[in-house]
Amino acid sequence: MDTLRLILLILHILGFAALIGGLLAQAGESEKKINSAMRDGVGTAFLAGLALVGVLEADDADVNQAKVGVKFGIGLVLLVLVMANTRKASIPKGLWAGLLLLAIVEVCIAVLWSPVHS
Repeated sequence: MDTLRLILLILHILGFAALIGGLLAQAGESEKKINSAMRDGVGTAFLAGLALVGVLEADDADVNQAKVGVKFGIGLVLLVLVMANTRKASIPKGLWAGLLLLAIVEVCIAVLWSPVHS
């Protein structure tokens, strides 16, 4: 179970790396759009996160339900916004900035809301 947990954690991290990388790749461009890295990254991060919580619960690990709930909510908003705008030719700069902010907040919650850093 520990190997599966680590694989899912790596996939979760790589998903967020793809999402943030896809967003940052457009930082200098005047026209922003949802690219495949963003779409695939948010989907991977969301599904791997769900599976990770399931594996932790199945293994009777101590899971911080409040943290999971907050991350699930923000992740769901990210997923819906990315998927709803995937086929559009461009997205507003405000939406692009909001997606970047939410993705960074997700990473900050994952790192800072941890018993390791208490």
